[in-house]
Amino acid sequence: MANATFSNFFLVVVVIVLIKANASPSPVDLTRVYSAVAKGAVCLDGSPPAYQFDEGKGEGTNNWLVHLEGGGWCNSVRSCSGRSNDSTGLGSSNKMVPRGFYGILSSSKKDNPKFYKWNRILVRYCDGSSFTGDAEKVFNRSKVYLRGARVFDAIMEDLLERGMKDASNALLSGCSAGGLASIMHCDKFRALIATTARVKCLSDGGYFLHGKDVYGGYHFEYATFDQVVGVHLEYVFALSYLPIVGRAWVKCQNNTADCSSSQLKRLEGLRSEFLNTILTRLGNPSSKGWFIDSCYTHCQSVSGDSWLGPNVTLNHKTISKAVGDWFYDKRVVHLVDQHKSPRLCVREK
Repeated sequence: MANATFSNFFLVVVVIVLIKANASPSPVDLTRVYSAVAKGAVCLDGSPPAYQFDEGKGEGTNNWLVHLEGGGWCNSVRSCSGRSNDSTGLGSSNKMVPRGFYGILSSSKKDNPKFYKWNRILVRYCDGSSFTGDAEKVFNRSKVYLRGARVFDAIMEDLLERGMKDASNALLSGCSAGGLASIMHCDKFRALIATTARVKCLSDGGYFLHGKDVYGGYHFEYATFDQVVGVHLEYVFALSYLPIVGRAWVKCQNNTADCSSSQLKRLEGLRSEFLNTILTRLGNPSSKGWFIDSCYTHCQSVSGDSWLGPNVTLNHKTISKAVGDWFYDKRVVHLVDQHKSPRLCVREK
């Protein structure tokens, strides 16, 4: 991982990736950073970057939680152009819809006991490169801008001006493509805030293993990530990959009971490879934490059911409890699910 020390880092990891959409509670207002446009810090379509900010209260006023939204990647000018014009808001702030906050972003003491009083920010994802692209060239015919790194810098600058520079505690988190971004930007985030502050980073489903996929090849790596690097060329990043299940595995993906014995064997092999890789990479210091479960879901930190749910526990700890203990240095958190096969912890609604 380029320029990543992995100090004070926490990983929430699942064995298999399955994109999940959650219903939203009361929406939090969307803030567009119009001043970023003059700096070239724009979404794929040239619109200003945006975030949602739920202000802290009481003793949480000087504490900041910045969560980077996920949403995959675009790996060609054509796919980035399509992304900028679709209705998801993943390529244009003009099409973003304000969302409610769940899980680690929740303002409910019951649902988010460790961070509910903090300033909680959802940085919306609109660049298709995990906030890393920095190509000066604009593809005029398609009107595509590849400026993810500038988007990250511009939003951080805006948050610093809103008080984050005086933070006592700060946590940079992210899910999926945002979880990858939280790893790559962790050192930069640490450098933005006073050395007296406690600053840590959390990656939820964002550590991608450099290994064979379920078909025994490197299709996801070569067909997706090599092209992502190529199209966002002027800011090349190094990373690792976790295989994502393809169409032939849809039946198994939808219900683990439908997985064949050979499929389960392959998944167990992926689990072993993943654990061997990540635990060797991270080492065993107390500043690093992990909660590695076998739950058949994705983006658990922003799902109320997974974040504090009784069905997603390791050693009697919820993800919320584990992250809180790790962040405040209450105890070492090195938790690994002993289930060798994927398990359905939270049913899709």
